[in-house]
Amino acid sequence: MGKVVLDVTASVDGFTSGPNVRPEEPMGDRGELLHEWMGGEGADAEQFAELNASVGATVVGRTTFDLGLKNWGGTPYPGVPCFVVTHRPEEDFVGDNGGQFSFDGLEAAVRRAKEAAGDKVVYVLGADIGRQLLAAGLLDELSLHIAPVLLGGGARLFDGELAELVAEGDPVIGTALHQRYRVQR
Repeated sequence: MGKVVLDVTASVDGFTSGPNVRPEEPMGDRGELLHEWMGGEGADAEQFAELNASVGATVVGRTTFDLGLKNWGGTPYPGVPCFVVTHRPEEDFVGDNGGQFSFDGLEAAVRRAKEAAGDKVVYVLGADIGRQLLAAGLLDELSLHIAPVLLGGGARLFDGELAELVAEGDPVIGTALHQRYRVQR
């Protein structure tokens, strides 16, 4: 089975969203600046293409689901199953883009996502769910993209968690800095 990887873009000051996250601004004030690299060229485009080609399933938290569904038009990646970690489960359904949404607790969502992904990667989206998986020992890697912006507030990537990370490969520099880390167990 594939690895469980937190794929996240953070600002230079360590935020994964801007301040004032709300339905009309799901990334918070100025938070959309974090993902500008995804529309870039060169190294940024290569990183984004590699991510899209390797995704087999996603795991998101309930807040990411609630804020993202309208914008995604279905699952975060078209046709790819998405497992929502929640204490408020609902019936599974297929999104407009062909991806199945399933609702479960933390460990069950990860287990089901790994089964669905097969040899591909389970990407975790969202800082809060990433922290929960790290604390539970369920996170294998961190794929970190550092965007050249200071947001001054928002959701912190890690806030009080302790872990040893081992760099995997060399950093890739485009508009953003891209680096993968293995979680040392």
